[in-house]
Amino acid sequence: MLVGVLGGGQLGRMLALAGIPLGMRFRFLDPAPEAPAGAVGELVVGAYDDEGALKELAEGATVLTYEFENVPVAAARSLAERVTVLPPPEALEAAQDRVAEKRLFARLGIPAAPWAPVGGPEELPAALAAVGAPALLKTRRLGYDGKGQAPVERPSDAGSAWEAVGRSPSILEARVGFDRELSVLAVRGRDGEVRAYPLVENVHREGILRVSRAPAPGLTSDLQARAEGFARRVLEELGYVGVLAIELFQVGEQLLANEMAPRVHNSGHWTIEGALTSQFENHLRAVAGLPLGPTDPRGCSAMVNLIGATPRPAEVLAVPGAHLHLYGKAPRPGRKLGHVTVVAEDEGTLEARLAEVRPAVERAAG
Repeated sequence: MLVGVLGGGQLGRMLALAGIPLGMRFRFLDPAPEAPAGAVGELVVGAYDDEGALKELAEGATVLTYEFENVPVAAARSLAERVTVLPPPEALEAAQDRVAEKRLFARLGIPAAPWAPVGGPEELPAALAAVGAPALLKTRRLGYDGKGQAPVERPSDAGSAWEAVGRSPSILEARVGFDRELSVLAVRGRDGEVRAYPLVENVHREGILRVSRAPAPGLTSDLQARAEGFARRVLEELGYVGVLAIELFQVGEQLLANEMAPRVHNSGHWTIEGALTSQFENHLRAVAGLPLGPTDPRGCSAMVNLIGATPRPAEVLAVPGAHLHLYGKAPRPGRKLGHVTVVAEDEGTLEARLAEVRPAVERAAG
């Protein structure tokens, strides 16, 4: 089976590492000749809207998927005329546009922070009146890892925030005083079966995910059930096949949806060593029409992103239960170069092992 993937980053690389043992082969389309996935499959170098490159990607493929959501929907729809594309392009379209995403959540009864669309600076006063301050101005498209957003601490900040987001169509979203950030990852097969991983607690700094813990400390069955319910509604509404991630804010006992990603997700990297079936394998099982694997955790896990620099492998691997993943990317400030997964049988042991890993990561980062 040949799987075509739009995108050749680290997520594509990890998809291939999960799929090769299943007898799958991979072809990736990415504009960058040094894309990390090129180490584990065929790499077509070209723009995502290059008709020749798209044709080459699809040639002989059984199914096509994507490893990041900012590929042109038109390209996904064009490909779907030749070969099965999963998740469906409609999911890609909903996740690319924050207004479409928020409206999807509202239609499905999934609570979110108050928000208002902002098509131009003349719409900022009405948006502020509806949402209030403090708030965040977020571009409708292309925002990730804290990019494409600006704080609005008070109404007088609105003009400078509009300039900071490049005068792009945006949404104004109320800033939520959350207790913690969570994410739910669920997978839906071609037959409609849905399975979910335990809720994950995420810690961000400068808009970039730094650490995930799974299962989220203090996780209750009620919280898990509500998050799974949100994911199931989206999966079924979109006729979705594959892994979906929804980022959430926990405010007391309430869960608010932040945004979704129609693909495997950074907060699910722990599943490679920490779950009975990784998010990557389950995504491939789903899009290939294979039975889904169990999503149960193997004890407790944490994932530490390696940002801008990588530690010495020997220092990380000396820690029991630590697993190092390097993506083959050139170092650059703010760039995700790899991650470390730490697994343990209980939370206390996990935290002790994390404390051993952190010095190596911090030394590398300077």
